[in-house]
Amino acid sequence: MSWQPGASLPMLRARARLRQRVRDFFAERGVLEVDTPVLGRYGVSEPAIDSIRTSAPGFDGILQTSPEYFMKRLLAAGSGPIYQMGPVFRAGESGRRHNPEFTMLEWYRPGFSLADLMEEVGALVSWNLDTAPPAVRCYRDLMRRHGRVDPWTDEDDVLSARASEASGIDAADLDRGMALDLLMSHRVEPALAHEGPVFVRGYPPDQAALSEVIREGGVDVAQRFELYVNGVELCNGYQELTDAAEQRARFERDNQERRQRGAPGMTPDPGLLAALEAGIPVCSGVALGVDRLLMLQMGAASLDEVLPFSAERL
Repeated sequence: MSWQPGASLPMLRARARLRQRVRDFFAERGVLEVDTPVLGRYGVSEPAIDSIRTSAPGFDGILQTSPEYFMKRLLAAGSGPIYQMGPVFRAGESGRRHNPEFTMLEWYRPGFSLADLMEEVGALVSWNLDTAPPAVRCYRDLMRRHGRVDPWTDEDDVLSARASEASGIDAADLDRGMALDLLMSHRVEPALAHEGPVFVRGYPPDQAALSEVIREGGVDVAQRFELYVNGVELCNGYQELTDAAEQRARFERDNQERRQRGAPGMTPDPGLLAALEAGIPVCSGVALGVDRLLMLQMGAASLDEVLPFSAERL
């Protein structure tokens, strides 16, 4: 291990400029910057995300994988439009585009539709990457064309077989969610590698996470999008779920899936549920990887080049 940082001095300056441009962007639009705890008592239940736990006398905590739950409590308290830019943590994430600690930009827009938020995301990203506004693609069309599956009509064994072909992982080890994730990463993302910025929207309901689900084209569709730039996943946005009862049900479904995968269950966050019961405004929200945005902006090959000290240098 070298004592030296991974990011060069010019990269550190570019990193500082990017953070300032983000703050200028939201200041012009009247969005309030907030700070929420990095260490909390509860973590996200999403099966594909693993939290980093801490333990100290009198406090067992979780390093937050996203500021979402705390920010939604601020929304319920009447904060209005808010954003946050800071460190988040995820266990088991390492590689060219992954690091256990990274910088996330997350913001929420009361009164915004998903289309409104996509327009704002496109403006921020296009401004910083000097690109045209993102194109919009349909998740179902992409999966049919590149993954050779229909996520709405194909059975689990079909999805698992196609995902196994793509990844080399035994189909018996894959559940439906894993199969869809693998088809996205091994089939769809490479197909987007030369298309510049592309919004993918219209996910199946079992990929809804914390988004609303509506009836569209004769099927249930999650009100969710992801933005890819040259095949690199940059952000994930939702028309936010505001129903406390549905949120409880999703926590339970997530924990059932986690247990099936051999992962520990996550205690539902009572603060989030109470905030939903109190009422958060109808809004859209998005989380964006700042380090990946800098990678794309500077033409870097890995996060190690844009982070002062990646996990390899700790």
